[in-house]
Amino acid sequence: MKGTFIETKIQTERAVLAGVDLHSYKKGKSAEYLDELAFLAKTAGADALKIFSQKMEMPNPRTYMGQGKLNEMAEFIKENEIDLAIFDDELSPSQTRNIENILKCKIIDRSMLILDIFAKNARTAIAKTQVELARNEYLLPRLTRMWTHLDRLKGGIGQRGAGEKEIETDRRAIRNSISLLKDKLKHIGNQSVIRRKNRDSMFKVAIVGYTNVGKSTLMNLLSKAGVGAEDKLFATLDSTSRKVVIPPKNPNEKPTVFILSDTVGFIRKLPHQLVESFKSTLDEVVEADVLLHVVDISHNGFEEQMDVVNKTLFEIGAAQKPVIIVFNKIDKYNPLPSNEDIFEDETIYDLNLLKKSWMAKENNPVVFISSLNKTNINELKEKITQQLKLFENQKINQFKNSNQIN
Repeated sequence: MKGTFIETKIQTERAVLAGVDLHSYKKGKSAEYLDELAFLAKTAGADALKIFSQKMEMPNPRTYMGQGKLNEMAEFIKENEIDLAIFDDELSPSQTRNIENILKCKIIDRSMLILDIFAKNARTAIAKTQVELARNEYLLPRLTRMWTHLDRLKGGIGQRGAGEKEIETDRRAIRNSISLLKDKLKHIGNQSVIRRKNRDSMFKVAIVGYTNVGKSTLMNLLSKAGVGAEDKLFATLDSTSRKVVIPPKNPNEKPTVFILSDTVGFIRKLPHQLVESFKSTLDEVVEADVLLHVVDISHNGFEEQMDVVNKTLFEIGAAQKPVIIVFNKIDKYNPLPSNEDIFEDETIYDLNLLKKSWMAKENNPVVFISSLNKTNINELKEKITQQLKLFENQKINQFKNSNQIN
């Protein structure tokens, strides 16, 4: 007898997005942040039906947004059968509980959304371990809210305290899990250190940047690595390393040979749990000799994205590394027409003016490319070769100095 197969389709969750437009934000920043939240929601598989924003001095410590705005959201959620509400900042356990009481639907914040995307995209053992650790550390202080249903189901004589017992049991289980996951990551990290030591003699280059700026496309272009490159946030979680050989221009010169590593993208308000748990993957960045900081120049907020990356590099101890700034996606760069409003303290350049701006005067080497169209890739390769020569000269000088001291 042949089996009967029933085709099942994962239901897309209907969502609303919510964020605060702080007075300290520049004009248009709040809309930009919420657009990014919408992209995160889409990447996670949610269909965002509406965005709610409220101008505030600072988020409400009890309910994040004002009561009136939440009531407006509650009405929309009820009328449109919304499954969840996604908030653009990390919510405290009490804020989440208070908002749930008003909206009567599932509430997740930006951190939980990012953790969900990471869990969805994790492929290797190390990535899965890192995401599970980060998720457990995020959930531990939020267990009280997760067990509030027991108060409704098991209240009364003989049942009091059931919720508290379940919470304490879960706390112990999560703490034990965190301890085991940290030990597992330490073991994997030790194995990675051994692998990297085998490459110590080689010049090492790591690609870093904001998520979805084209790092994986550039990795594939330079190394033919076959890394998955999609128009999604956090499409790459695992560090991929490949040997790259750049033929010399002059036949009398030796080729440029180096190890190229692709790394997880950074993002605004990246949960600190993820930064901590992914440090073993980011060791590729810490131990690199040169960083390729890839920037999506077609994005209106690329300067802020650069700041986010630089701050994250500082957090992991890689801020002093030599950097080549790679402005990518010049094929998509499109300055605003002159008749459009220009935000205060901002200037819109065409690409030629942009190349002559502060970026070209940076202490770091700068190159403008299109990974998609392979524009100026040879110029980038030349800059990598120049950095390799500087690196080799430094090694020679260090060797000479150490011999003189001895």
